[in-house]
Amino acid sequence: MNLAPGHLDSLFNALGCPTRRAMLERLARGPATVSELAAPLDMALPSVLGHIRKLETAGLARTAKEGRTRTVTLVPGAFVPVRSWLDEQRDIWNARLDRFDAYVQTLTQENRDEP
Repeated sequence: MNLAPGHLDSLFNALGCPTRRAMLERLARGPATVSELAAPLDMALPSVLGHIRKLETAGLARTAKEGRTRTVTLVPGAFVPVRSWLDEQRDIWNARLDRFDAYVQTLTQENRDEP
């Protein structure tokens, strides 16, 4: 699993675009040709190919060409680094919030105990 900052930057950059997220949602249902991915989008084919290239660079998708047809598929496990990073952040913030809650409880109890 690659948690290097540059790799995470590439993943989050790819995921930061609604068009690329829509493509990934489509690819979650199975492989699709470039034409199938382009069909619901209001953009020129070179722009669609640019988005696919970003997904490939981030390691989220791969393409294969057979004849004149280019098929795009999700890369298995590609979201693991993102999930791992988010899990780490959740754990850090849960610990911080637990400490804050304990502090507030202590203050509340101290205020109750004062005459």
